[in-house]
Amino acid sequence: MAPWKAARVGDHIDQIDTPALVLELDAFERNMSRLQDAVSSAGVRLRPHAKSHKCPEIALRQIQMGAVGICCQKVSEAAVFVDAGISDILITNQVVGEKKVAHALDLAARARIGVLVDHEDQISAFARASAERQIPIDIYLEIDVGMGRCGVVSIERAVAMAQQIDAAPYLNFMGLQCYHGSAQHYRLPEERQQAITAVCAKAAAAKAAIEGVGIQVERISGAGTGSVMLESHSKLFNEVQAGSYILMDRDYATNQRDPNDLPFEHALFVKTAVLSHPSANRAVVDAGLKASSVDSGMPVVWKRTDAKYLKASDEHGVLELAPDSTLGLGDYLLLVPGHCDPTVNLYDELIAIRGDRVEAIWPVAARGALL
Repeated sequence: MAPWKAARVGDHIDQIDTPALVLELDAFERNMSRLQDAVSSAGVRLRPHAKSHKCPEIALRQIQMGAVGICCQKVSEAAVFVDAGISDILITNQVVGEKKVAHALDLAARARIGVLVDHEDQISAFARASAERQIPIDIYLEIDVGMGRCGVVSIERAVAMAQQIDAAPYLNFMGLQCYHGSAQHYRLPEERQQAITAVCAKAAAAKAAIEGVGIQVERISGAGTGSVMLESHSKLFNEVQAGSYILMDRDYATNQRDPNDLPFEHALFVKTAVLSHPSANRAVVDAGLKASSVDSGMPVVWKRTDAKYLKASDEHGVLELAPDSTLGLGDYLLLVPGHCDPTVNLYDELIAIRGDRVEAIWPVAARGALL
């Protein structure tokens, strides 16, 4: 924790200390409304992913606008949001180990909780623990739809696992998790369309096979910011899980938009200041690796053409300056992070601004929730 706050409510943006994580509220609210309206019009449920923002205040606003609940990636993340009053959470991950299973059931006693499985032993562990404690929990079968990460590959095995879930008295078989994370970042619209067409084919085959043995597949859930409109209009997915859409990072902005894609705006920024100006063509800012994640590439300087973020070290970011640059020592600028999720995880607070004033400061309460 920092020994003092970067800002107070009512401060001008010039007064925010650096480096700081800044949320532009007008753009954030437009993004939130755009997706909710589009998904609702398609007759699909929105369950936004909270791993992007890790902030209960944002999750509560998403639900107030019409989201059915949220996704989390970790049991400990879910615990933070249950404590904040969120009553419907899908943990989009496999939960393995006696302690984690127990923690998930602790939460299921207080809220509606779902988890993913892709192995028979995971089902057995939840079946035993839920029966012993008489606590029901929702179970989703994850299908590998092309990402090559988690998920069941064989249709026959998927059917057998659905039957195993259905036979357990306290396990509610809800349906399928069908998420292709890599497809979110395919740059061309036709690449994303091709990938999601293949996703839908695999999801439809699994659904048909499971329902062929008399087990209802109530829900097919998945999708992300890069492909959400494709799944929403697929006539197969009835729930989508986009997360980054409210913030938008540099990596997502690199995707070429299809006319049917929604025009999400950059709303998340890192405010940084020039702390060194060693030469006419180089400046150094106070936002390095500990202030902005670079796993998806360097951040970009927002609304300036005279400076390029060149490289990062722990506490420093090196800018390449154009000959006409007016940047001087102490000047601040805004960076668009390369990847919003791990960038948010670096901060204790989101400083929410409207116009040029701080309107609110929201804790990133699930920061570091890795268990």
